[in-house]
Amino acid sequence: MKLRAQYDRAAYSDSRREHKPRDSFDPMQPEPSPKNGTGLSLTLKPELLARMPGAVISGGPETAEDVPVPIASSTNGRGATSRRPRATDHSHSHSHVHAHDSDGAESDLESGESSSSLSDLRYILRWVKKSLPFLVILCSKLIIQHALGLAVAVGLFTTFMYVNKNIQTQVFLHDRRIKLQCVWLLLFLTSSSLLLFFTFYTQSLYRCLVFANPMIDSQNFWEVLWCIGVTNFIVKFVFMGLKCLIILVPSRLMAYRRRGQWYMLLEEASQVYQMIAPVPLWFRYLVSYDEIESSVGLTLGIILALLYLIMKLLGLYGQWGSLQKTLRAFLSYEVNGTSATSAQCVEAGDICPICQADFKQPRVLLCQHIFCEECISHWFNQEKTCPLCRMVISDKVHKWKDGATSAYLQIY
Repeated sequence: MKLRAQYDRAAYSDSRREHKPRDSFDPMQPEPSPKNGTGLSLTLKPELLARMPGAVISGGPETAEDVPVPIASSTNGRGATSRRPRATDHSHSHSHVHAHDSDGAESDLESGESSSSLSDLRYILRWVKKSLPFLVILCSKLIIQHALGLAVAVGLFTTFMYVNKNIQTQVFLHDRRIKLQCVWLLLFLTSSSLLLFFTFYTQSLYRCLVFANPMIDSQNFWEVLWCIGVTNFIVKFVFMGLKCLIILVPSRLMAYRRRGQWYMLLEEASQVYQMIAPVPLWFRYLVSYDEIESSVGLTLGIILALLYLIMKLLGLYGQWGSLQKTLRAFLSYEVNGTSATSAQCVEAGDICPICQADFKQPRVLLCQHIFCEECISHWFNQEKTCPLCRMVISDKVHKWKDGATSAYLQIY
């Protein structure tokens, strides 16, 4: 049996020696460590050592010998356990690489979007830079051709804003109003209107105020629009002048509460007037929409004029409803709260929280706060709540009682 086992081992070693390629060699041959067998030693061939990066071999080929490299090994099974941290380190590094790649992809996407937006911005700036001289020339040409019209439009708008702001200020001051300022505003509006009519006397713009056609080309759209815009401002100036006259009325002849109702009525009437004034101009323009000699053009113009009249009637119907509400408020005498007794006034300090003066015709609201009748009436022109506790007192707000004028232009 012993001879058979030796024979089998010899045959097995011979078969392995036959299957091993003869031209291959192992550059790293493990050898037992000389130190009590606690490690292994790898012998590196000189020619492979020379190929390794960073390797420096001293001496010539004649002195080159096999270089033993000791490899420490563990005899107590630590080798297997030492491989586990390496695997976990590899997984951590792998996940870190994936996270870094995803962050890199997002940053690349953001950089791509920012670069595209920057390219678009550069294109726009380049276009503006190339087109700027032409735009300047075009604007200069338009300004030179329509210098007078642009100057009049700017003058009318600034005049309206200046007078409207000053009228509201004087209405708010009540007894402290400056009458000289009101006279100046009235003269300023009158002189501005007369100067405009005198400058364009050939066009007879004043005829629009009596619903007549001025002396302009009825087929020129821009002239019709220009005439309608000027008429709107002139109508505003007329009613603003009437408001200045109401401000100049002495307080013993007209209470401030009543003046607010007059301001509101004048503004509603002004808006109705502005809606009716452009009707003759637009009607004539639409009827002469195309060649007047052509029956097709005349028919189309009449149809457009009828559609315009229908739209205008619908607009007037809505405006008439607002005017009726204003008339009812003008004819009725609305009272805010009840009369306050002397004891209530003394308890409140005998000083109105709004005007900071002694009470004049004090009124007690539902929240038991006391104010002057004129002060609280002026407050409720814009608000629905008590000035102190913000309790809702009124269910509606009457516009235009503060003397303001609408800046809306009725161009159709």
